[in-house]
Amino acid sequence: MSGIPGTAVVQVTNLSSAVSGEQMRTLFGFLGDIEELRLYPPDNAPLSFSSKVCYIKYRDPSSVGVAQHLTNTVFVDRALIVVPCAEGDQALFSKPLSPIGPTQPSRGNVTGRIAC
Repeated sequence: MSGIPGTAVVQVTNLSSAVSGEQMRTLFGFLGDIEELRLYPPDNAPLSFSSKVCYIKYRDPSSVGVAQHLTNTVFVDRALIVVPCAEGDQALFSKPLSPIGPTQPSRGNVTGRIAC
């Protein structure tokens, strides 16, 4: 049911900027034992963002299928999007994500594009 056989990780997107890691742990902790949770940007980020993304790794892969049922559940002020995430495709549990483009405003035209 998880979509990716054997994965224990879900990606939760469309999160309100007001959401904290503790709130995510409380909500998704009801669905299974959480091994690790990463919220980007983190609660202590110096800049404000319009939305956040969260990765949750469960101890039991069967919790992934259950967590997907929270898709379209309104949490704070937005509908959650919960999808399984292949564990081998992300190194987010070993190091934080880094931006793909300039982190400072540039002068003149920016020729690079952000990869999706």
